[in-house]
Amino acid sequence: MLNKVLLFFVGLRLASVFLVRTWYVPDEYWQSLEVAHRLAFGYGHLTWEWTYGIRSYVYPSIIAAVYKLLELVKMDCVELLVLLPRVLQALLSAYSDYRFYVWSNKSKWSIFMAATSWFWFYTASRTLSNTLEASLMVIALSYFPWSGSECTAFLWPVAISVFLRPTSALPWIPLCLYHMKKSSYPVWELLLKRYLVIGFVVGTFAVAVDTFVHGSLLLSPYEFLRFNVLKGIGSFYGEHPWYWYGNVGLPTVLGIGTLPFLFAAVETIRHRQVFKERAILLLSVLFTVVVYSFLPHKEFRFLLQVLPVCLYVSADFLSRWSRKASGKLVWLAAVVLLVGNAIPAYYLSFVHQRGTLDVMSSLQNVAKNYRDDNGQGAKFLFLMPCHSTPFHSHIHQNTTMRFLRCEPNFSEDHVYIDEADTFYKDPISWLRRNIPVHPRSAMPSHVIAFDVLEPEIKDFLANYEKMESFFHSDYTTDKVGGNVVIYERYNPNKPTTPAPPAAEEEPDNQPTEGETEA
Repeated sequence: MLNKVLLFFVGLRLASVFLVRTWYVPDEYWQSLEVAHRLAFGYGHLTWEWTYGIRSYVYPSIIAAVYKLLELVKMDCVELLVLLPRVLQALLSAYSDYRFYVWSNKSKWSIFMAATSWFWFYTASRTLSNTLEASLMVIALSYFPWSGSECTAFLWPVAISVFLRPTSALPWIPLCLYHMKKSSYPVWELLLKRYLVIGFVVGTFAVAVDTFVHGSLLLSPYEFLRFNVLKGIGSFYGEHPWYWYGNVGLPTVLGIGTLPFLFAAVETIRHRQVFKERAILLLSVLFTVVVYSFLPHKEFRFLLQVLPVCLYVSADFLSRWSRKASGKLVWLAAVVLLVGNAIPAYYLSFVHQRGTLDVMSSLQNVAKNYRDDNGQGAKFLFLMPCHSTPFHSHIHQNTTMRFLRCEPNFSEDHVYIDEADTFYKDPISWLRRNIPVHPRSAMPSHVIAFDVLEPEIKDFLANYEKMESFFHSDYTTDKVGGNVVIYERYNPNKPTTPAPPAAEEEPDNQPTEGETEA
């Protein structure tokens, strides 16, 4: 009989595939689905990371295999291309949730904390390497020899995670040192017969896949560290102060769960001889956050790997606390945690930043059916901050598409400005230099932009008419508006259907503003 807890998490994570309808970060699409689409179907955009080999092809290759299977059985529709990779990730996340429950001595609070964490619900079904990294972290920790056994099975998911994303090694440094100290085997024997052997097997496979797909010898972990750490390319995409993870990053990721985590941390520090396991886990979190704090580029998703560790520490504290607390107080704590997580989970998963995904369904239909007077297909121009929407993976038509590029300053030019920033500095000048207007058919058939841009490019948009608008966010900036708008190139020869005469006896049946005639 299938385990009820496992079935519960499978149901929850599969539900999140359909409930999480918003945009988070570009990597969810551009570093996984878009790459896989190119591998499987021969077209799709590869960002600079793939040109310079700083990403591993292992994860996209798995998705590409799914795509090829769909193509083989003639079921490669956009809906399945988008959903199936998320379903696979959701199932892996569900299994990691179950392993979290096993690791936590099957406590009810472990189920509660894993199921209600707003950030895990928000990311658990996304095709991010960070999500995969977090799942592998939990699976490895559930096999970690806490009880003093000599099992080293945990090293397999650790090795996979490290080769996919080298920074995955950070939380494992304190844990592996602890393992070596507690083991009855000599350190040299553990290193040579366990760590190096498993690392060599996994590394050989990963390098083989990367080399085969890339076309030449590729050590993606080395390139990843060389560009992101040694060259500091990541800072091109934004910088934060060193203390950001402590006062913004971790509290935001934990949400209302910050409270039990802080109580657990204080208790662990005060009684670290009693809570040895929690102490080493807190050290792992601290070490990871401190190292990340030295890197100028910071993101919430980088903390995904330590999120389950924080949830474990909190769940263990709550399990011990609830044995002494009154029933009413336990229920009150559970309700506060549930509501405190449900609010951000709902708003960020279903409302905030959904327009850049909703627009792709409409564009997919346009790409399939649109033909202008000359019989030419659609040509899309995305006038948005770079990578604001998915690309070919959500269109699945070899349609001409252009977006504003934002490659880092590889030439170390002191006056370097990427294409996106150049555009926003003077939109009309950029359009005049880069977009031909004669003949009319040379112009993009459709322009996709945020509504805040419309006043700045109204002269250019005189050639277009508004086609559709999609709500995106309640919070706007000078570049990101509240709605995503599709503009279609004006066609003076487009036939129009005259409105039928009004019915004399039923004047209220006239079309209202915003309606279109059949």
